[in-house]
Amino acid sequence: MNCFLTQSSIGKKLVMSISGCCLVLFILFHMSMNLTAIISPEGYNMICELLGANWYALVGTAGLAAIVVLHFVYALVLTVDNYRARGNQRYEVTVTEKGVSWASKNMLVLGYIILGGLCLHLFNFWAKMQLVELMGDHTNSLGYSPADGAALIRYTFSKWYFVVPYLVWFFALWFHLTHGVWSMFQTAGWANDTWYPRLKGLANIVATLVFLGFAAVVVFYFAQSLCPCCGSHC
Repeated sequence: MNCFLTQSSIGKKLVMSISGCCLVLFILFHMSMNLTAIISPEGYNMICELLGANWYALVGTAGLAAIVVLHFVYALVLTVDNYRARGNQRYEVTVTEKGVSWASKNMLVLGYIILGGLCLHLFNFWAKMQLVELMGDHTNSLGYSPADGAALIRYTFSKWYFVVPYLVWFFALWFHLTHGVWSMFQTAGWANDTWYPRLKGLANIVATLVFLGFAAVVVFYFAQSLCPCCGSHC
């Protein structure tokens, strides 16, 4: 089994698919949680407190980090393998379509952008929330309680220099998911003439929901930070 998952092309793609599926499920959960900050900041803070430095949250964080590393490492390995086998063609697909050609050929580039956005997100939120609790502190560098996620969101997305890279991150994630979601099912052998358009449509729906859900929180809090009189920060 180990040889199959590490040496076989199909095995490597299977690892990519399973890890990608786990990440998509987490992204959908995270997006839903973030939308709570618009509806009820108090409710969002309750979720943040529940997912603080508790043992189950720490186990989940460690597991998620392992999945991210696994997904990215296997992406690098597959890219190298594909370059060796087919030159500049990075991902082998059984069905081609003009609408997915750019994303499918630039998944690794999109992955780098997403990884950069993840690092920024860890700096802005994880390092000021769960990490602060792990260090035994009661306030973060901004003077907020580590469980006051709503205040942290309000502060972070009142700064245009954070808003812009976050939106770029979400846009890259949209491209990545439009190819990645249906590619997961393709590995399972579902990408035939009947299922391909359905899976492509599902991928576009999931990617768009993720983009709109995350972007809505950023735009909402940035707009809320603007002065209603002049439309600028006062």
